[in-house]
Amino acid sequence: MPPRKRPRPNATTMKMVGKQVAVGRTAKNLTQKQLGELVRLDEQSIASIEQGRRALMPNVAELMDQHLGLPGLLAVAAHEMPEVDATPPWAEEYMELERQAIALSWFDNQVVPGLLQTENYARSVFTCRVPAHPAAEIEALTRGRVARQQILRREVPPTLSFVVWEAVLRDRLGGDDVYEEQLRRLRDCADLPDVSLQVMPLGRTSHAGLNGAFTLLETPDHRHLGYTESQRGSHLISDPDEVSILSRKYAMLRTQALNTELTRGLLDRLLGET
Repeated sequence: MPPRKRPRPNATTMKMVGKQVAVGRTAKNLTQKQLGELVRLDEQSIASIEQGRRALMPNVAELMDQHLGLPGLLAVAAHEMPEVDATPPWAEEYMELERQAIALSWFDNQVVPGLLQTENYARSVFTCRVPAHPAAEIEALTRGRVARQQILRREVPPTLSFVVWEAVLRDRLGGDDVYEEQLRRLRDCADLPDVSLQVMPLGRTSHAGLNGAFTLLETPDHRHLGYTESQRGSHLISDPDEVSILSRKYAMLRTQALNTELTRGLLDRLLGET
């Protein structure tokens, strides 16, 4: 579920930390590209950190301290930065990356993946929030969710893979009419040439996704990133080791899930029961 859109309370902190990074980099006569290579980020990401548009993650801060010769200053700042922002910068950056992605792999065990949700289903998801969103905010969030689906209609759409737990397809968020409409949307999407939709069936004795939902994406310049959301916030993952772990989880999930043909059959059966 996307984060609520409010002014960021820690924007000043992010800018201050970003300036510290820039000063330390300049003192070492490093370009943004050179520093990025040392800490395994691209030049644009370093620029975003220095401009206060992207939060400095603790693991990156520790590498910067090491290469810039700082006595743990950036690591302390990163750890002291609020862990959950009202408008998490990682979520905003992820959504921008999602718009440009050439490939997305998405596992969800709570709701239908956002890119496949109908407008009514999305509205029902946002209505479930506790404490409740104001009605106007629910509508704004719903419009934003639907707008993200424009990537499905790009001239060259991304390659999309989804694994969804069967329990998600059994829940009737919003009532019977919303449920049937959402099932039909999924069945239509299952036939799209650039979409692979698989259902993780109930009753399995092993499951590679017990730690929760996550997304993997590939950018036009072939960077591989991960993204997770929880009740404590959202996290954009760029560390190659962490992305590798998620990639291996996703590969295992695809082997454990029903194949695409069996998934279409399941959706047909569920639609026959509506």
